[in-house]
Amino acid sequence: VQLQASGGGLVQPGGSLRLSCAASGSFISINIMGWYRQAPGKMRELVAAITSGGVTNYADSVKGRFTISRDNAKNTVYLQMNSLKPEDTAVYSCNARIARLGLQDYWGRGTLVTVSS
Repeated sequence: VQLQASGGGLVQPGGSLRLSCAASGSFISINIMGWYRQAPGKMRELVAAITSGGVTNYADSVKGRFTISRDNAKNTVYLQMNSLKPEDTAVYSCNARIARLGLQDYWGRGTLVTVSS
C-alpha cells in the first residue's frame, strides 16, 4: 500500500492551496483518512480527518479555513486550505487507516507548505 501526496508549495498569506493524497495497492477498504502537519520545533498534530461515510473532524486552528474531502472511488483524500496564515507553514502528511489483514495505519511522504510574503 502506498500513499502519494501532492499539492504543497509556497503561497502568500491569505492564499489557498489544495493537497491531494491517493492510496494505491492491494487492500479491502479505507477507514479514516486524514492530514497531519509538523512545523519546525513542534509536535505533529492532526489537521483534519474524514471517515468513509464523510464525517469530518478539524483542529480548532483550521476550522472555517480548511476543508477535508474524499473520493472513495479514487481512494483519494483532499485538503482545501484557504485564508492561509504563516503559522500554517509545516510539512503536511496524509494518513489512512486501511483494512488488509487487519486495520493498519499508512503514511504518505510529507509535502511542504510554506506561507510567506
